[in-house]
Amino acid sequence: MLKISPKFVNSIINAESLEELFPLLQNAIELEHATIPPYLTALFSFKPNTEAEIRKVIHSIVIEEMLHMTIAANILNALGGKPDISNPNFVPNYPTHLPMGIGEGLIVGIEKYSPELVKNVFMEIEEPENPIVYEKTANKSALPSFRTIGEFYMALQKKIDELAPEKLPGDPARQVTSSFFDSNLLYPILTKHDAISAINIIVEQGEGTTTSPIDEEGELAHYYRFQELYVGKELVKNPTAPNGYSFSGPAIPFHPNNVQPIFPNTKANMLPEGSEERRQVDIFNNSYSDLLNGLHRTFNGEPEYLNNTIGVMFDLRLTSQKLAEMPFPGKKGYTIGPSYEFTKTLSEHEILS
Repeated sequence: MLKISPKFVNSIINAESLEELFPLLQNAIELEHATIPPYLTALFSFKPNTEAEIRKVIHSIVIEEMLHMTIAANILNALGGKPDISNPNFVPNYPTHLPMGIGEGLIVGIEKYSPELVKNVFMEIEEPENPIVYEKTANKSALPSFRTIGEFYMALQKKIDELAPEKLPGDPARQVTSSFFDSNLLYPILTKHDAISAINIIVEQGEGTTTSPIDEEGELAHYYRFQELYVGKELVKNPTAPNGYSFSGPAIPFHPNNVQPIFPNTKANMLPEGSEERRQVDIFNNSYSDLLNGLHRTFNGEPEYLNNTIGVMFDLRLTSQKLAEMPFPGKKGYTIGPSYEFTKTLSEHEILS
């Protein structure tokens, strides 16, 4: 399982006020965001109209990571804090470690899709504290002395229960909801119970429960969805299997020739200034920055602005696919990948206090 620096969990345990939880919830927002560019890049690396089943799985996980980011922002707002998204320090400099020292030796980059990427990076990111072992998978010994992402969220849950009043002090008008998400998953965080229930959604969608790979909504947790892609078969109920499930469902085929050969961890400065290739990378990064700035506005007093960010996501996909078809100058056999570099912050008059 992934390790998390114990100081973050200890900071939660030792907190004596809600204000002391603000930076830790900001860390949670940063963590949920940090997984999105790697997942999106794998999704965008497929040639058009190919690998529909794999695309569907990754897309569903990206949407849920966006949900988790929004939930964490709602909780921070509910406690009286302010999410900080329009900030160059919010964006990881890939390849890099995940926020909060998660994974220690795990380096997360921006790469094309491959089964190895799924196993060595994506499954590592999403691995539960005690993954349930199903047929065709290998066991991994637990290391109980390490802190995990789940423990981080459980500690937050316990501390909010301990410190917060029943009615949370934040401005309800800052809460974000959207028809894009089910109202049972994204709802206003107004009470202590709301916050505790919302944290359960984040943990169970990512890890499942201790006894089942299925979350409360009846969906496979992220770890097991990625495991399906690596194994190449759906995980289905099987009463004859040791834990009630096995990878004996329909095949999930993968054809390597359907993946564009994008250069890993592309940066804008790798491409000549004034070239069409550099212009397209700059367009991508400007759209990515617009997305983050839009989310900053959404989480800081303009919740209705969330709908404006949906169109920006479409722009990112189109530009990324265009880049994936452009030969990388000076790197034979490679095309250009997205670089996820923050290029512009909101001006003061655009940020609501």
